[in-house]
Amino acid sequence: MGEDRSGVQGRADPEWEGVLDAFAEGQVGDAGAAQLTVFHHGRPVVDVWSAACHPGPRPFGPESVSILMSVTKGLLAVCVHLLSQRGALDVDAPVARYWPEYAVNGKEGTTVAHLLTHSAGLPAFTGDPGDVAGTDLLDWDACVARLAAAAPVWQPGTACSYHALTYGHLVGEVVRRVTGVGVGAYFAAEVAAPLELDLWIGLPQEEEHRFVPQHSPTPPPTRDRITMMLKSVGLDHDDRPARSLMASFAELTAVTNAFDSRAGRAAEIPAAGGIGNARSLARLYASLIGHVAGIRLLSPLTVDRARTPRTDHLPPPTPVRRPANTDPARFGLGFELPRSGLPMLGEGSFGHAGAGGRLGMAHPESGLAVGYTCTEMTWDPAGGPDPRWLPWTRAIHRAAGLPAGR
Repeated sequence: MGEDRSGVQGRADPEWEGVLDAFAEGQVGDAGAAQLTVFHHGRPVVDVWSAACHPGPRPFGPESVSILMSVTKGLLAVCVHLLSQRGALDVDAPVARYWPEYAVNGKEGTTVAHLLTHSAGLPAFTGDPGDVAGTDLLDWDACVARLAAAAPVWQPGTACSYHALTYGHLVGEVVRRVTGVGVGAYFAAEVAAPLELDLWIGLPQEEEHRFVPQHSPTPPPTRDRITMMLKSVGLDHDDRPARSLMASFAELTAVTNAFDSRAGRAAEIPAAGGIGNARSLARLYASLIGHVAGIRLLSPLTVDRARTPRTDHLPPPTPVRRPANTDPARFGLGFELPRSGLPMLGEGSFGHAGAGGRLGMAHPESGLAVGYTCTEMTWDPAGGPDPRWLPWTRAIHRAAGLPAGR
């Protein structure tokens, strides 16, 4: 349409204009800049963006790229499923088949599937938050050597707890061992190049001029706040799981700060450091469930395997207790699955959200694929779905003729 609606620009097919209006509804106050693209049966039907609330010095538009945070985990999962589909990688095999050094200290039976489902028992690179300051989290070889030598916090496969950063190095090192190249290079050659995606795990220097930084209106959680949170789930700060979780928080904060530097953006951080835009996210997910410009990356059988629930039966690691009325994450093989705080496009959806509110997802039965990026990190997962998502997800349901979304 090209019409400007309160700072929102872009286009939507006539029957999808309600999504454009709904996107504008969510971009108010301190919402920051954002992009939304929707594909339906392999064709873009909505492509909108808003810079009305963008405070940064660089202009923001449809070609701008930004940090994707944990949406990146979905990009890495695509690499694994491509390798599995091609017969180069068995996700049910022990990690040690591909990474022999990993088979020590109780990790001999850890499978690739355990890595993909956050049940490997290594939620942090270090065993104590006090060690994080002395750890170079941008040094790939040093980080994977730490993981290979570590003892798991719980028996792999018996519990599930989010591996905020280590997921990327654990899974990414398997990809590197199988392919002989880093995960950023593999993704660029086998996924991004064929589909002409503006998505990277390690931003090239020549794309720096397009990068728009993120902004958080709230400071990272303090040690006291984290300690209170741990107590609420039954942990003492001296418990090994507690120290590991606190280290994970500290590592994520350090890496997020590193994304403000060229070195941080160039590094391969495949759990959080992906950089791209909504157009490319939606195009990627559309290519997983159907053909886009003649290309389909994953077969229906591979997609069904990827989105089959794998962690619904797993408890948190002992002695963690799950508070009443919580909304635990659900995982297939590398992808998040719908839950009340992350409804996506309803049952059958798969994808991954990222800190602050980014989101990439697909719903095979309806042929829908969505990419959403934002610069303002306002989403609090503990509080339910991001309020910015709700208007346009409802509008997508209406336009596609799906049952009403949340």
